[in-house]
Amino acid sequence: MVENTTDRDLIEVIVSDHREVENVFTQLEQGQGDPAQRKEMVDHVITELVRHSVAEEQYMYPAARRTLPDGDEIADHEIDEHAEAERVMKELSGLGPGDDRFEELLSTLMSDIRHHVEDEEQDLLPRLRQACGKEELRDLGGKILRAKERAPTRPHPKAPDTPPANRILDPGAGLVDRMRDAVGGRR
Repeated sequence: MVENTTDRDLIEVIVSDHREVENVFTQLEQGQGDPAQRKEMVDHVITELVRHSVAEEQYMYPAARRTLPDGDEIADHEIDEHAEAERVMKELSGLGPGDDRFEELLSTLMSDIRHHVEDEEQDLLPRLRQACGKEELRDLGGKILRAKERAPTRPHPKAPDTPPANRILDPGAGLVDRMRDAVGGRR
């Protein structure tokens, strides 16, 4: 199903992504699924987090830099948090649920992402709601959704995380990742 990219604004798109990830985290914490299903849930959440992070780095953080007096500082902090989460995701994606480090890294990832979500929802998103007009927020929401469609599905910790390089290179990495996903049977 193709999402309508004109009806949801930036804040709605970002918060919706946060809720979807939290739902998977809750299922993982409740111990749902056999080991293969848990690995599948972890792979799914990593894919969603990578796509979400890429889209934020391409559009939301540049908007913060442009509209907020301390936007550079905020964007740099958020990008640093993404980089750390991406390192954890890269290591976690190479492990199976039977590996000793799997649960430890999963716990670290969930904690880091929850902290990041809280920062965004308590500080950055309300400030962007105040600083940007409704049309700009709606335009950014559409851009975020379109960026997620082309974004990589696997962590690439060494890839650029700021425009213009990320906007140029991310779609290519996304294409390669989706081809790898198809060949490997990863959803």
